[in-house]
Parts: sequence; C-alpha cells; structure tokens
Amino acid sequence: MTAWLIAAAVALLPLLLSGRAAERLAGAGWTRRCPRAALIMWQAIGLAGGMGAIGIGLVAAVAPLAAVFPHGAHTLFQQIVEGRGLDGLGPAHVAALAWSVGLIGWLALHTVRTALGTVRSRRRQRLLVDIVADPDVLRDAYVLPGERPVAYCIPGRRARIVLSAGAVKLLGDEELEAVLDHERAHAAGRHDLLLLPFLALAQAFPRLPAARTARQVVPALLEMLADDRARRAHGELPLARALVRMAATATGPAPAGGLALADTAVVHRLERLISGPQRQPRWVPAAAYCAAGLLLSGPAAVLVTPVLCITLWRI
Repeated sequence: MTAWLIAAAVALLPLLLSGRAAERLAGAGWTRRCPRAALIMWQAIGLAGGMGAIGIGLVAAVAPLAAVFPHGAHTLFQQIVEGRGLDGLGPAHVAALAWSVGLIGWLALHTVRTALGTVRSRRRQRLLVDIVADPDVLRDAYVLPGERPVAYCIPGRRARIVLSAGAVKLLGDEELEAVLDHERAHAAGRHDLLLLPFLALAQAFPRLPAARTARQVVPALLEMLADDRARRAHGELPLARALVRMAATATGPAPAGGLALADTAVVHRLERLISGPQRQPRWVPAAAYCAAGLLLSGPAAVLVTPVLCITLWRI
C-alpha cells in the first residue's frame, strides 16, 4: 500500500511548488523555444496533481480492506454493491474517502462553472459581432467599427475572426494576413479548450501558486503556438511589426471569451520572432514529454488499476 501512496504523492509535488519555483519553471528559456512541450508539461502538472490528490485519499481509505490497493478498492466496491457500505473503515479512512469524493466534486463544479461562464460570454460576444460587425468575405473575418486596433478570435464550432476598422487601417496587407493566420490557428487548434482546465484550476484553488502561475503562463504559450503557424506562412517580420504596432496603440484587453493577438506576453513573443527560428536540441522536448509521461504514470495507475480489477471481476 505504501508504494501506491508514494505514486500518488509524487505527482502532487510539482503542483505544490512554491511561487518562486513555479515562476522559475515558467520563465525557463526552453519553454519559449518549445512552447508545445512546455504546454504539455503544464498540462501534466495540473492533471497529475488533481489525480494524485484524489488518489491519495482513495489509497488511504481502503488501507484496512487489503494489503494491496487495487484489491482494497475492489473489496470496497463489492461491499457497496452488496449493501454493506463502508464496513471495515474507521473514521480516518472515511474522512480520506470523503476527501477524494469532495475533491472530485469541487473540481467538477468549478470546471462546469468556468465552462458555462465562458460559453455564455462567447455567445454574447458572437451575437454582438454578428449585429455590429461587417463580414469581410475575402478575409473570412468580421470587421468592427472603431479606431482602436483589435484582432481576436471567438472560438467554438462557429468561430469568428474579428478585426477592427482601426486594425485594417493600421496594418499593411502582409501584416494583416499574418494576424489573420495567427487567429485562425487559435480557432483551428481549439486553444480555448486547452486553456479551460487552467482557468478552472485557478478558480478552484486561487491560493495555489502553481495554479496562479499556470493561469498566466498557458495563454502566453498558446499565443506562441499561434505565432509559429503565422510565421511559417509569412515569416517573422510581418507578424512582429503587427505586434509592435497593435501593442503600441492598445488601450485594453480583448473582449471576454476571445483570444487576442497583442495582449499576452508581447515582449517574449517579439523576442522569439526577432531572433528567428532557433535550433533546439531534440532531447529538450523529448525530455519534457518523458517527464510529463512519468508524472502522469503514477496517479494514472492508482486510478485506472482498480477500475480494471472491478471490470474484470464483473465479467
């Protein structure tokens, strides 16, 4: 049973990083050179932390029922099916089980609340754009009136790429196409869905430094991924010029529910674009992927193995 507790507990460590340690991880140079690998690392940290916290409670709860966790979980499930409830569990074990069940409910609640809030905000913004903006068929975008230069994406099944008249006036043709490709990358990659779990985690645990840091870092990584698609098609300079011009005249954030071009980590993104493509040793992203897999393996085993045992028992 101890080995199972350790497997779940190790996954919690990255999520419990101090604020300074989380910031150091977020600011590491390799994360800007390999934003996809960095994003997967942060996803693994969040997912493994949640699964590990749930798994610790489950392992502790079934400890009196068997020497090995999967057998204990199977025994508890069998007791519940047969109507014997929590026989054999002491108050501490019941508390551990309540911890896991409560944590699942807490995370689910905030995930649903965040998702519903995002959907409502996005629906309002989409309706506003449909009413106020003029469709630009050639660019497959919507143009809002106003001098403030704005470019953002309202993602979803009916995605909208939105520009302002000020952005069209400010940017040259090549720069505008680079901006549009950037926003299309957000829509095609469903970056909103990748961001959603981090928004929910930060709301569920606002005092957790790693959750707050991830909430700030992940949007920047998604912007870098979209930058990479745009610069592959148009080169670095058009997008860099567009970023500078729009950031210099920006007066506020993008509308709620949108993913905007020039409001997230502009300085770091400009450094990436101006320095051009940099050769990165292949072992760096490979090491990040391996670390993410190892981080997830422990809590995944804790949660999946009992399910397999119960499934085989029922068969």
